[in-house]
Amino acid sequence: MLLGRKSRTRVGGKFFPNPPQARLRVVHIHMHHSKPEPLGRIRLVSTDFDGTIHEESAPEAVPSALQRRLAELQQGGVVWAINTGRDLGSLLEAMARAQMFVLPDYVVAVEREIYRREGEGFVPVEPWNQRCREEHATVYRRAAPGLRVLHKQLQGRFDAHFYEDDWSPLAVVARSNLQMDEIQLVLEDFCRTEGGLSAVRNDIYTRLSHHGYSKGTALSEIARLHDLKPADILAAGDHFNDLPMLDRQHAARLVSPSNAIAEVKAHVQKQGGFIAQGRSGLGILEALSG
Repeated sequence: MLLGRKSRTRVGGKFFPNPPQARLRVVHIHMHHSKPEPLGRIRLVSTDFDGTIHEESAPEAVPSALQRRLAELQQGGVVWAINTGRDLGSLLEAMARAQMFVLPDYVVAVEREIYRREGEGFVPVEPWNQRCREEHATVYRRAAPGLRVLHKQLQGRFDAHFYEDDWSPLAVVARSNLQMDEIQLVLEDFCRTEGGLSAVRNDIYTRLSHHGYSKGTALSEIARLHDLKPADILAAGDHFNDLPMLDRQHAARLVSPSNAIAEVKAHVQKQGGFIAQGRSGLGILEALSG
């Protein structure tokens, strides 16, 4: 069981961490399907979490075979990062519920903040996170007048849930993907007009983010810390918010599981990436078994 004891958040009798330092304890323990390429020079693996390695309804939320393979790769010197839209506390809670017995070397949380594993915990990577927070605060402050107008317009047109949280001055939960399609178009138009912002979508959820921070730019920062190039990197994802890292600018080897949305599959296949036959974690295992 991986159990982190810390000071703030308690769920079901277990304690889960939040930034700035999170602690986690490990007990050892019509789409053409191509064949995965041999891993070869790959030294950094970046995986999304939900829908990519984790599937709540599966017999094993994160397959044991995938975890063993990731552990083997780590023992061989490969760096593994979970690159997720969840915040750090939420991710660690989900990992504990999935009874994961292997931990990533890095976590990219809310598609932008980077945390590095040190011993039993995860600590912020600086100065990246501080700069990220400062630049987000600046762009949100500049966009505030327009955002107030946009918020009222959206509330008048759509019966979705619009709110502000710690990560975005405007976040949305739509009633359906069709409704989210319409809202996303409005948000993207606002971002183009305002400048400096992007609308980061995952399923029926979206939030506004600084355009310079994404799963892709965070992945490239991890690569820089290890003096790695895109040719050394494999990235795997299944949804819209994974598209920035599913790009050869950031990773030469691109992977999607069979349950990825059509737009992501097409994006990966267009770049010569691998579309697995298996769902979620079993699909990623296919790619890592080359």
